[in-house]
Amino acid sequence: MRAKGISYDTGFLQNGKFSRKRFDPEVVERELRIIRDDLHCNAVRIMGGDPERLEVAATRAAELGLEVWFSPYPLELTEEETLKLFSDCAERAERIRRRGAEVVFVAGAELSLMNKGFLPGDGIRQRIAFLMDNRERIPELGSRVGDFLAKAVAVVRERFGGQVTYASVQLERVDWTLFDFVSVDLYRTAAIADRFADGVRALVEQGKPVAITEFGAATYRGAGDLGASALDAVEYDEDRGPVRLNGEYERDEEGQAAYVRELLETFDSAGVDSAFVFTFALYDHVHRPGGDPRDDLDLASYGVVKVFEDRDGQELPWEPKAAFTAIGEYYRDH
Repeated sequence: MRAKGISYDTGFLQNGKFSRKRFDPEVVERELRIIRDDLHCNAVRIMGGDPERLEVAATRAAELGLEVWFSPYPLELTEEETLKLFSDCAERAERIRRRGAEVVFVAGAELSLMNKGFLPGDGIRQRIAFLMDNRERIPELGSRVGDFLAKAVAVVRERFGGQVTYASVQLERVDWTLFDFVSVDLYRTAAIADRFADGVRALVEQGKPVAITEFGAATYRGAGDLGASALDAVEYDEDRGPVRLNGEYERDEEGQAAYVRELLETFDSAGVDSAFVFTFALYDHVHRPGGDPRDDLDLASYGVVKVFEDRDGQELPWEPKAAFTAIGEYYRDH
């Protein structure tokens, strides 16, 4: 693979609240340096909902020589609000690009599921449930997403001179002639494991460079079989965010590591251009060892480090998992 990457969360923003409460630029720089030096990444997908945070992290990443995938992540926004976010972020990304950095602009992610107006429902779970019960509406959904992305690309390219893509889910049926990369958030589940590699090769055979913008596994036994839906183990509160798990789960860091390693091998052998493990850290899914296992939110985290809530304020409030080592070794050796 040309771009060996991981995603870096600056804080998802929903209803005015950040998933990552503490954002210290010096900590950000140190974490990005670790991503470069210890994980041996040459690219990083900078994700989040706040344009200023994104620019700070992207600037630090560019100064460290990393290829930056500047990725504003709208959550529960209207089309108008999303276009305003993209406009602001495209100007910030262009400032970084003009200083000599390699920058790719990612015009949102999974918009049909994460935002208002594409599917009925007040949240992602309701939208997914609607789609599963109304599969005949998938072509209509693709048309709606396509109409919006045409507007979004025009807004971005007016302000940004680099390459542009969109982090899709395959049901959206994106018109890739608008973009420089075919980019897909792609998880292997038990249900599709036997045809997963063939599906990746089919993406590559389309001829345009392919980026896997999101893939990974949670940290409990069996999570890899569930793909992206392993987060369903978490109970959420509208004000407090993730609260606890909905049952008892067994920690399986080696399982998470094996899943990530296997997918990296699959993407590499298929000729994928760029891959971004999800994710370096999920700061709101904290590790609580020694107590009720249902309180250990890190079990459901896709982060390759485990974050400790009682170390908040320390320079680095986390410890690496087995997946951290697996990624570093794979990227170093390939």
